[in-house]
Amino acid sequence: MKARTVSKIAWLSQIKVMLFYYPIKGTWLKQFILLVATSLVALFSLKAVSALPNETYQLKTLATKLHSPWSMVQLPNDTWLITERDGHIVIVKGAKQTRVKLEFEGLYVAGQGGLLDIVLSPNFNESSEILLTYAQGELKSNRLVVAKTTFDGNVFSKPEIIYQVATSKGTPQHYAGRALVLHDNTFLLSSGDGFDYREQSQVITSQLGKVLRINLDGTIPKDNPFANHENPAAHAVFSLGHRNPQGLVYDYDSKQIVSHEHGPAGGDELNYLTSGNNYGWPVITFGKDYSGARISPFTAYEGMRLPTIDWTPSIAPSGMAYYGSIQSSFVSLRRHVLITTLVDKKIYAVNLNNQEFTRTHVFPEINGRLRDVFVTKNGDIAVLTDGKNAELLFITAN
Repeated sequence: MKARTVSKIAWLSQIKVMLFYYPIKGTWLKQFILLVATSLVALFSLKAVSALPNETYQLKTLATKLHSPWSMVQLPNDTWLITERDGHIVIVKGAKQTRVKLEFEGLYVAGQGGLLDIVLSPNFNESSEILLTYAQGELKSNRLVVAKTTFDGNVFSKPEIIYQVATSKGTPQHYAGRALVLHDNTFLLSSGDGFDYREQSQVITSQLGKVLRINLDGTIPKDNPFANHENPAAHAVFSLGHRNPQGLVYDYDSKQIVSHEHGPAGGDELNYLTSGNNYGWPVITFGKDYSGARISPFTAYEGMRLPTIDWTPSIAPSGMAYYGSIQSSFVSLRRHVLITTLVDKKIYAVNLNNQEFTRTHVFPEINGRLRDVFVTKNGDIAVLTDGKNAELLFITAN
């Protein structure tokens, strides 16, 4: 596919050269050639945009008037729970929408901080347990934490902190905060670099700029890659060299962990995560500082993993969901990750089933700043918009 696309572009470029350099008097032939070339470009673009999904679909709204939501989850009884950064959880049961304030210990709501991710424990049907991530502390000293609560269908228990990121910071940015429960009953937690502390992403004894692996009770797995390090802060580290990873999914078809993260001005990344690997930030990056200054002279460095996908300029990826082989509603989306974006204001489907990682803009009716995406067991898709008057949208195949 990639080779054919390049060939088309090269052929059109030759037409463009003919347009300006072929020695013909008059303008009508030049205009005709330009029209043909423009039409062909439009045709190819239309095919690229409309390639996925193949199925027809319907779009409806499940929840409205959400206040800066960050993530959502569907319960087995089709109830939806939506986190809002000020500490509320919105419960959506059919047409009924209820907002509940939880008593989080030391919740810090500022900048990008507040209540963030929500995931179900693997034994939710028996335990009713839910994991939540949030920012805790105050401006001069704050950190990312993980709390556990139970939900009986109407009431939440008081959240109990089971893990605190060991390294505090003095900024209200770059928490990352995404959690992913794995098949071995551990979970991964993405911890951002704190914005002003990017060098700590390369320091193994700092938990900033890392993906951490933790047991469901908050203890540290003994088979973590740095479990024998002399400093206990390194024991939870699964991978290092991250900036602000907010997408974290498990591709159960290839049995691989996939993440994405925000770069600075450019340099957004999609990565396959492997235990003990270094993903380079801030030593290697394709982005620049917001001032335009160069962050590093390196885009590659020995011992550091290159991104599978680099987005420069930035798209600001937010949520991510894996659409796997067991999902049935949109067969054409199988083996893709769906990614919502804040700057591009689009949903992309990235094909993990070929080595080109083809990216397609899908569901163009949904636009604006998009915060998160969720795939249900049968393959319907929920999309959470961003901001002070956000919505939860639901896509079903006809």
